[in-house]
Amino acid sequence: MALCKARMVLTLFNLIAFEVGWLACVLGGSLIGGLVASLIIAVHLIWLAHPGEWRWLVGFALMGLILDGGLALIGGFTFANPPWWPLPLPLWLWALWPLFATLLLHSLSWLWRYPVLAMLCGAISGPLSYFGGAELAGVMLAPWLLPAQAVIWALLCLWLCHRLKHRV
Repeated sequence: MALCKARMVLTLFNLIAFEVGWLACVLGGSLIGGLVASLIIAVHLIWLAHPGEWRWLVGFALMGLILDGGLALIGGFTFANPPWWPLPLPLWLWALWPLFATLLLHSLSWLWRYPVLAMLCGAISGPLSYFGGAELAGVMLAPWLLPAQAVIWALLCLWLCHRLKHRV
């Protein structure tokens, strides 16, 4: 019973930490978002992460750079404040990817056993997150970006089902 309560508290902490990080990135921009995301990721790795979980965070950071960076390069995003570093994404948008990865083996672990539901959740919540973030951060999205994100996140969630269904 105590173990179940502890697991629920950690799951809730995981969800709240992600939401705080998402808001800090979207509303705070690269400096605040980068600092808060780094702090959340560090706390996650110290207190909550499974052995080797850091690989998922690094992998998602690279995936975000490739996917969102590629979409930025072909005009999917128009940033009010263009990135100040040589990458095509602002730090705050890029930081959302490893933040999302902190959920994979914790608060979202139940989802990877249900491929159709996972694809549906990805196809809906992915674009909604981009839409909400863009509205709050003053980012213009190309008309084709949200449908593209729906496909990307549906396929990404299907891949996660394949990779994680037996791990969690």
